[in-house]
Amino acid sequence: RNGDSIPEARTQEEWIRFGSEGTPAFLTDKVKPENERKYGKFYNWHAVNDPRGLAPKGWHVPSGEEWSQLTKYFGGEVATALSIRAMGFDEDGQITSESGFSGLPAGFCAGDGKFYGTGTNGYWWSATEENTSMAYAYLLNYLHCNTYHLNYHKAAGLSVRCIKD
Repeated sequence: RNGDSIPEARTQEEWIRFGSEGTPAFLTDKVKPENERKYGKFYNWHAVNDPRGLAPKGWHVPSGEEWSQLTKYFGGEVATALSIRAMGFDEDGQITSESGFSGLPAGFCAGDGKFYGTGTNGYWWSATEENTSMAYAYLLNYLHCNTYHLNYHKAAGLSVRCIKD
C-alpha cells in the first residue's frame, strides 16, 4: 500500500528462502508463463500480513470470519462454489460468475516452489493467522463443487482477493 515493491521469487530456491525467512514475496508459474495472465500472481502469507499493507487504500484482505460469512451468505459450501466459481466469459471477454466474484482455479505453490491444483482448485489467503507457521485460507474445489476453510503453511503461494472497506 505504501508503494514499496514486493520481492519476486524468480527461482525455486528464492521462493524457499523467502518462505523460511518470513520475507514477503510473490511468484508466478515460470514453467507455464501463460498462467500469470489467466490466474495472476501467488503471494506468501508474509506479503498478506506485511504491516505496509498489501491491499490498496480503501480495501483489505478478508479475515477468516469474512470468508465464513461468504459461505453463510450463499447458503453452504456447494451453493457458494456454484455462485463464485468462474462460469465463462461475457461478450467483452470478462470472466463471469453468478455472484461477480469469479473465482478461478489457479491452484497454489507449495513452500518448495512446486505448483499444484492449477485448473481444479482456487486457494485464497485470509488475513487471519492460525499460529506461527499456519494461516487461514479458503479453497474452492471445481471438481467436487464445494468450498473449504483450511489452514495453510505461510510459506505457500496462494491467490489474494481484496474486499472494499
